[in-house]
Amino acid sequence: MLFKNATALETAAHIDTVVMDKTGTLTKGEPEVTDVVVEGIDELELLGLVAAVERESEHPLATAVVRHALQRGAPLYTASDFTNVPGHGAGAAVQGHRLLVGNRKLMADRGIELGSLAGVRDELASTGRTAVLVAVDGRAAAVIALADAARDTAAAAVSALHEAGIEVVMLSGDNEATARRIAGQLGIDTVIAEVLPEDKSRKIAELQGSRKKVAMVGDGVNDAPALAQADLGVAIGAGTDVAIETADVVLMRSDPLDVPIALRIGGGTVRKMRQNLFWAVGYNVIALPIAAGVFVPFGVVLSPEMAAISMSGSSFIVAVNALLLKRLRLPEPPQPSPAARTEPALTPVGDR
Repeated sequence: MLFKNATALETAAHIDTVVMDKTGTLTKGEPEVTDVVVEGIDELELLGLVAAVERESEHPLATAVVRHALQRGAPLYTASDFTNVPGHGAGAAVQGHRLLVGNRKLMADRGIELGSLAGVRDELASTGRTAVLVAVDGRAAAVIALADAARDTAAAAVSALHEAGIEVVMLSGDNEATARRIAGQLGIDTVIAEVLPEDKSRKIAELQGSRKKVAMVGDGVNDAPALAQADLGVAIGAGTDVAIETADVVLMRSDPLDVPIALRIGGGTVRKMRQNLFWAVGYNVIALPIAAGVFVPFGVVLSPEMAAISMSGSSFIVAVNALLLKRLRLPEPPQPSPAARTEPALTPVGDR
């Protein structure tokens, strides 16, 4: 991990609240399609149309849909007149059709009735999947369900933060019910759900207004304002250049367990600094009057040789105390149980 400056190292020692973005931070950010339910259109044709729209998007959900369409052998189409709706979805013209791909709010804003697909969407969402809705020419045509695997060390990271007395908050674009389900799986204290990208920094400011020292952990372009707003911005190493440039601390691995490790290193370093400062001040308070001859009337004299040795000894003790930082106990990843499942459990992927 990289601390960009000494201030970041010191701030890490005083953090009492850690806010984590979900997709790409607590989860692998590699969603996969689990279900495709279509109505009134051939499934492969639908996948070809949707994939044409999603190729124009950089969202992890879009990448997963395109990958699934290619695996299924869906026809390759080209989209035009692409429109991105941040936090909700996207639209484009494909093969003479006007497509909308996104969440329920996008469909409601465009006046599209879901009909029987509303029940399908709710059922898939209730099982922990993220449901993406598709409309073709103003009519609801499909529901595509996706899920994302939580990172192997996500629960251990949350547990380590709790042991250090740090509150953990998850920011998510998911609906409230889905976000709380994920938080329950990982043991997260507080959930702030249905947050649009531009609102993330405002949520951080609200937490700071409650006298909290906040660290924000994220990886995307949309996380950059929140990283800048937080007392300590922490970027995942596999994140975007903008997030890495904005953050105060960069984790070289995409491992959430490195977050409590970074905070513990910050706390241990500040402790050693205080110990060394106490020793140096205490030493000088005693040694300087002796060297100045204050205690000569009492027969206490410090020869030049002893003064040199004492000064070297002081430096040696400070250096050794600093090296003891290597013995700092850091959180370790959980050891997998022999009876544990080899495949990670799937958790919902964040909305756009």
